[in-house]
Amino acid sequence: MPCPLSGLAFDVHASRAIPRRMSTPKPRETDLYLPVKALLEAQGYTVKGEVGAADIVAVRGKEDPVVVELKTGFSLSLFHQGIERQAITDTVYIAVPRGSGRMFQKAIAANTSLCRRLGLGLMTVRLKDGLVEVHVDPSPYKPRKSKIEKARLLKEFNRRTGDPNTGGATRQGLMTAYRQDALRCARVLRELGPTKAALVAKACGVERARTLMADNHYGWFERVATGIYGLCAKGEEALAMLGDPDVALPTPDERADADPPPHLND
Repeated sequence: MPCPLSGLAFDVHASRAIPRRMSTPKPRETDLYLPVKALLEAQGYTVKGEVGAADIVAVRGKEDPVVVELKTGFSLSLFHQGIERQAITDTVYIAVPRGSGRMFQKAIAANTSLCRRLGLGLMTVRLKDGLVEVHVDPSPYKPRKSKIEKARLLKEFNRRTGDPNTGGATRQGLMTAYRQDALRCARVLRELGPTKAALVAKACGVERARTLMADNHYGWFERVATGIYGLCAKGEEALAMLGDPDVALPTPDERADADPPPHLND
């Protein structure tokens, strides 16, 4: 297994006499070659360019070869190439020119995380002086599971009645278990008028009815006296528009089947 390169910051101009390039508006992949080659040679590798499909291949003794793919910026095709090279060796890096500014820092953070998940290494090259920085080495990735997030997901799944949302829809206005509970409280208040929170909870089976109506997240409720809540006009409108969550509604598949083809509406 090749020794890790991450944490290294190698200045090619400090190690060999390569003329510094003036800043250019559009970098080329070939501008990355000599700085990356110098970094690898300093670690004892023999380096050659354009071997087979690989931009850079580095070999040291009997270790697996190191492959580096060069690009002038992050792109999906760069990651595709890196993944393809993993059929040759586990030690695959991608290299791009180093930029500046907050946007590039965000891109580095996001793509370092992506490389880690894909088992790829990541290098950046500062073209003005040939400084190469290794941000992450290739290694097998095992995602860390979040028991809290898993529990939250399953809680929402189990508490939600039916399948009221179409997958891929925007987050705004989605029918959540919380919204369904709010509709149940609103239904009781519409039927009974202003009612004690404890009676609302018992009538609709929503244990958190008191907190839900007090928080009034949707603006549907009003407190008319201590512990007594009524339904606002906005709540009436929500019931009319969204309906009773305990009445069987068509699933997304059923709704899609019920919609006529667009040409029938012309």
